[in-house]
Amino acid sequence: MHDLNMLFRERINDSQKEKMTFDHLNTVLEKTSKTIPFENLSIIEGRAEKITKENLINKILDRREGGLCYELNPIMYLFLKENGFHPSLVLGNVYDEEKQQWSATGKTHVANLINYHEEIYLIDVGFGGNVPLRPVPLNGKSVVSSNGEFRIEKENTPYGDYIFYMKLKHRHDDWKIGYTFDSKNPVIRLEELNHIQKIIQEDEESDFNKKVLINILTDQGSMTLTDHSFTKWVNGEEKKCEIDENQFQKIKEMYFSL
Repeated sequence: MHDLNMLFRERINDSQKEKMTFDHLNTVLEKTSKTIPFENLSIIEGRAEKITKENLINKILDRREGGLCYELNPIMYLFLKENGFHPSLVLGNVYDEEKQQWSATGKTHVANLINYHEEIYLIDVGFGGNVPLRPVPLNGKSVVSSNGEFRIEKENTPYGDYIFYMKLKHRHDDWKIGYTFDSKNPVIRLEELNHIQKIIQEDEESDFNKKVLINILTDQGSMTLTDHSFTKWVNGEEKKCEIDENQFQKIKEMYFSL
């Protein structure tokens, strides 16, 4: 039997042994986004497995891989449950800033909601370099982290009833739409997420089935690796270089532990 709580804490280098409190969530979210990469290798390499509790534990905690939103937020969901929270998984649709429209793949983003002291908060560790690193309340109040400023407004869209806004540090001068999400229709069973994985794997509009994307946050910014480039953001300064296949493999292991 897996000790998910222990395995998760070991995975993110969290030494606290007591049951996690709401106040400790900030630390957990920061550590998660700086140790578990947002990546699509299993999709690109054709080895994606069904979304189940056991498979998520094996992939992210035992094999120490990363994943996409429908893997990273469910493993966080399971960890939150182990620590006495009562999370729910919700679905959303990411906004395409370049095209100025909602993603054609529909509600394929997955995030968590928790209730604490009669206030509902969004918990998201699966939005790549855009993660808030803090629980974000659904009451419109903004939160600030090392990654920027974030807020959620109640606004109806064709895909949900709330919108997640972000103003990323060193990148955005104004608020940008991250995604809309549906708070009224939570995911009941993890297996429902296999439908999302199938869309991400097969849909022509999917951004994750065409080329490798690996991203992780750092204390100074973030790092992003693709088939042909390696980009570091260090205190707002972008350093990008073109790479070949041999360099890709070395960087993947050295900087992302994959």
